Amino acid sequence: MKTYEAPADVQFTNDSHKADRYEWDFGDGQTSTEEAPMHHYTKSGHYNVTLKAFKGKKVRTKKQIVIVKPPKDCLAEIQTPYGNMLVKLSDETPLHRDNFSKLAEENFYDSLLFHRVIRGFMIQGGDPNSKDPSLGAIGTGGPGYTIPAEFSPRYVHTKGAIAAARTGGPSNPEKRSSGSQFYIVQGKKVTNAILDRIEQMRGFTYSPDQRKDYLTKGGTPQLDMEYTVFGYVIKGLDVIDKIAEVKTNKRDQPEKDVWMKVILIN
Repeated sequence: MKTYEAPADVQFTNDSHKADRYEWDFGDGQTSTEEAPMHHYTKSGHYNVTLKAFKGKKVRTKKQIVIVKPPKDCLAEIQTPYGNMLVKLSDETPLHRDNFSKLAEENFYDSLLFHRVIRGFMIQGGDPNSKDPSLGAIGTGGPGYTIPAEFSPRYVHTKGAIAAARTGGPSNPEKRSSGSQFYIVQGKKVTNAILDRIEQMRGFTYSPDQRKDYLTKGGTPQLDMEYTVFGYVIKGLDVIDKIAEVKTNKRDQPEKDVWMKVILIN
């Protein structure tokens, strides 16, 4: 019996040699016919795993228990055709954290698209209108409510930041966030001169660690304290780059659909 922490990639071994075929049941509704598969668990629990090895008319059955513990942090996995991104949601933005978690649990994001992709800037999704791109109204949809801004100087737009999209201009003086649309920062190279200028404009000071992250990873500091950052991608930064490279039309919409599925890790 082995114990893991969600999300967990479990590599199974197989000592059933020379079998004709194999049937794995991972205990979470998923199966495999590989000899020694790796399986991805996104939820905590006790899983009864069964392996059946077939040789002619004979069947050998082996069982084991896999224990997956819940994570210490609030995590969500954003699955895409280009790979998965693991996001750590911030406890300092509880309204955004809880709303994103709620929508993920309700499967709200499943099959929605990254409808706006700008290389060197960000990838954006979460609009329910994107389920039917033919409507031509992508970018304006939401769940029917907005969320108060939760700006924090501790959470800035370095590469991998996940932040809430919002309506700009005088119609949204409080800078309230969209109830569902979000973007993930790819960004560009950032210099100390740029950060100095942002500090003067916004009236706050970057910490040494934030400056280091900006200088090494890049980002979009011009958005700091203007849009609510509510978490960071902690695994799968390369997926951002892959999506940012897709071909887009004049509206920055990918020519080929980039779907998403968001799973709350618990």
